[in-house]
Amino acid sequence: MSEQSHKSKSDVSGKIAIVGDRELVIGYRLIGIDDTFIIDNEDASKKIQELYSSGNFGLIITSDSVRNKLPSNFLSQIEESIEPLVLFMPSQKVNTGEEESIASLAKRILGIKIEVG
Repeated sequence: MSEQSHKSKSDVSGKIAIVGDRELVIGYRLIGIDDTFIIDNEDASKKIQELYSSGNFGLIITSDSVRNKLPSNFLSQIEESIEPLVLFMPSQKVNTGEEESIASLAKRILGIKIEVG
């Protein structure tokens, strides 16, 4: 039975969902990703929770600005999760310190500390 559940996880691990503003989503649509959602920050939080709990995606990419809109208990859950992996992309509108985001991601996923500067 565990073999079957492992198989179903690996079947969806290649599916990608993109949630965010038009600037983020449009590029992914152009390269052929079908599961893209142009949503404002308030609705993005609900959509991310829905996609995360669906079990249909291996990767969910969203704007970094959405991170602050997520409930703290849900944010803690997704920061510890690697399947699905939720990746927060820095917004083009605001400089959020991209190096810190990459360092944080490397620490969480790879277990290594990257020092910048």
